[in-house]
Amino acid sequence: MPPSLTPEDAKRFELNRLRAKARQRHQEEEAASSSSIPNANQKRPLEVASAVSTSPTSKPLKRDSRLGSYFEYDLSKMVNSKGGFLVEDGKEADEDLRTKERERERQRAMQNAEPPIYLDPSLNPKCEECNTMDIDYTFKKIFGCLVCNKCKDQYPEKYSLLTKTECKEDYLLTDGKWLCLQGITVYQVLLAELRDRELLPHLLKANPHKSTFANMMLFLRCQVEDFAWKKWGSSEALDAEWERRIEEKKKKKNKKFEEGLRELRKRTREGVWQRRKDREHRHAFGLVETTDDGHGQQICHECGFTVEVEII
Repeated sequence: MPPSLTPEDAKRFELNRLRAKARQRHQEEEAASSSSIPNANQKRPLEVASAVSTSPTSKPLKRDSRLGSYFEYDLSKMVNSKGGFLVEDGKEADEDLRTKERERERQRAMQNAEPPIYLDPSLNPKCEECNTMDIDYTFKKIFGCLVCNKCKDQYPEKYSLLTKTECKEDYLLTDGKWLCLQGITVYQVLLAELRDRELLPHLLKANPHKSTFANMMLFLRCQVEDFAWKKWGSSEALDAEWERRIEEKKKKKNKKFEEGLRELRKRTREGVWQRRKDREHRHAFGLVETTDDGHGQQICHECGFTVEVEII
């Protein structure tokens, strides 16, 4: 059993222990700060230079011209994207690009967003047919027409959509056309009502035949009819113009058919005459031969036809 210590002995032992620990800590700090003292592996300890250090060893290495063109990456600023690539943090999270993208999304949202509904019913737009507030905001924005979805289906003679081809063929409205002037192909947009958004606004939709084709242009029937009545005078005048154009197309078609038929007859007639001409036999007579009675004759080498000739 160890002898009991007096308070003075216990105090002395504690002070000696603290002095020994302080001496050991001081020796470890000197060994870490000294570059000449090797460590347990007989290697010079690694020193980390501070950012504000002026030591020549802390300066970046010069670019070696013998290595050609190469990119320098700071591995300390790279993060693991978990996709097999090391992405630089600055390029991955660019605040300017994020801000621009958020601004574009906000603009698209504002463009496609429906206008708010006011608590006062008199301030809200109403359908022109049934006075309901449940209107189609696409029609209001594109065509400036106040109509609800129910009335669109109920009155197709007014609110149905027409394609550009239907407007050109049924209402005789013009579109731009290609012209060739002195070997240069240009696109004529004069008198192109279907291209003028102020005259006839149109709704663009994806082409149902193929996604790479031009967008489909849809027009509101009532607006197309009103513009056509103003252009041609009345619906009767439009019908008369349509009939005239149909008759003119028929005449052109018949004229083209007659011209083709005449050309065919001409080629046929020339072919028959040429075949007859080719079938005609032309005698190939040889030299004049003298017969026993003193007369001369010539014989065709191909058919054997003989003619008598007079020898002078």
